[in-house]
Amino acid sequence: MLHPLSVCGTIGPMSTSPGAPALGIRATARREVTARIRAEGRRQLASEGAAGLSLRAIARELGMVSSAVYRYVPSRDALLTELILESYSALADVAEAANASVPDQDDLEARWRAVWRAIRGWAFAHPHDYALLYGSPVPGYRAPQDTVAPASRVTGSFAALLVPLATAGGSVPVPVAVPESLSASLESTRAFVGEGVPDDLLLRGLMAWAGMFGAISFELFGQYEGAFADRDTYFDYVIDQWFVLLGGPPA
Repeated sequence: MLHPLSVCGTIGPMSTSPGAPALGIRATARREVTARIRAEGRRQLASEGAAGLSLRAIARELGMVSSAVYRYVPSRDALLTELILESYSALADVAEAANASVPDQDDLEARWRAVWRAIRGWAFAHPHDYALLYGSPVPGYRAPQDTVAPASRVTGSFAALLVPLATAGGSVPVPVAVPESLSASLESTRAFVGEGVPDDLLLRGLMAWAGMFGAISFELFGQYEGAFADRDTYFDYVIDQWFVLLGGPPA
């Protein structure tokens, strides 16, 4: 439990240098209180789930009157959005760093493995944040447009590998023809990934994207219980199979 609010609405006393501008003090205080609200919100995600997130409960745990929380977060949905934005950004940082960490950027398979393993590692290190992003929708909550850009950063680390795969001329042994109506609906995906990626590779990329999160979610949420013991080797097998299905050379 943190210190109760002082009269001015901040939590506990704050140390400031003599003569510090009042505006700077207030801004610092606001950042600190907002950070504590978010931290308590994340704790509630772990204990109650996203649907159980409550600003009143957060205020109680922080020693604040409930009305004071609304000075920093206007609603439960606004707090959920902030947590989602932070989670997407954190996951994108991990995925992008993994992609960039491969010394030979021409080694598409190594980059592919690095991104998949990094996303899985983050999911298991932050299961409740992962569930907020890729689990069941929160009843009554609709994510605003603000969440699209950070979510696209995660997708971008994955999609960035499709262009070099297409350039390398990778193909599957027996490709399935893309229906014309489906091809026409790929404009937004094609615009995001970039030119030069054929429709069948775009679709296989979308399938691999769903397959990765499906494999992670099944493992994280206990759907593989009793199926096999060596989860790491299984996940690497999934990585390799999807790489080949995208036209990469078999290991």
